[in-house]
Amino acid sequence: MVFFGAIASQGWLDIIPIRFVTFAEMELSINSDDRVVWRLAQENQMILLTANRSMKGKDSLEQVMREENTSESLPVITVGNADRLLNDSEYRDRCVESLIEIVLDIDSYRGVRRIFIP
Repeated sequence: MVFFGAIASQGWLDIIPIRFVTFAEMELSINSDDRVVWRLAQENQMILLTANRSMKGKDSLEQVMREENTSESLPVITVGNADRLLNDSEYRDRCVESLIEIVLDIDSYRGVRRIFIP
């Protein structure tokens, strides 16, 4: 994953224990609906990182957050432009900086449904 590589190359893994987990590692189908994914992330105290902005349907990520978010919920972090993340190293570095800032102060972001980065 390009994001993990950028975090590792900047030395953050020596300071902060960040781990990226795939759907396969969590035994989730790639076709799992957003409600299932969001609940699994919350139950395991994991931050969901996505480029998904879908607001369509009863199980869209936005709808799930509106219905199930609490003051203790971890935020969903959404990359504003996934293509730029992959192809623009300056943009990727800004995304990494934003993500690290959030992780370092995660408790102050509890209850915030979604945070866009960079």
